[in-house]
Amino acid sequence: MTAVDLVLRKFGGRPHRQVAGRLLGEDAYGTWIATPRGSVVSYHYGDRPTGITRADAVRLIPAQGWWMAMCLAEPDARDMYCDVTTPAEWTGPAELTVVDLDIDLVRYRADGRVEVEDEDEFEEHRLSLGYPDAIVEGALRGAAELRAALTAADEPFGEHYRKWLALV
Repeated sequence: MTAVDLVLRKFGGRPHRQVAGRLLGEDAYGTWIATPRGSVVSYHYGDRPTGITRADAVRLIPAQGWWMAMCLAEPDARDMYCDVTTPAEWTGPAELTVVDLDIDLVRYRADGRVEVEDEDEFEEHRLSLGYPDAIVEGALRGAAELRAALTAADEPFGEHYRKWLALV
């Protein structure tokens, strides 16, 4: 499988984090990237420059959409962790880049509840960094679409992702 880097930046281009993965393939939902337990994550914030992933996961980068999803294997308490982002772009032969727009959605394995996180951070950055209207609209639309799909377990968030996760 081809190595691929998933690069997350903040608005304005500042590096945020980078995850080393393996390209699994593509389907109607988008591009699937494996990040097995122990995959390297480089952080560009806080006091830890690098880390490793703690659970097997597969990441879905939608063909179109203002988000990306991380589907986590057991025993993680979460089965989904999604970042609201700008649509992904291939920025190199083995590099996908998105702009992280702060809002995160988490679905918990035990009870299926979906929580929206960091809306306050989005509002703060919307003002301090001057997010253009198109970015604000895309982010809010992406968060709403994700929340509805995660809550209803609409595909690919029902059973579909499991076939990709099984390849990790």
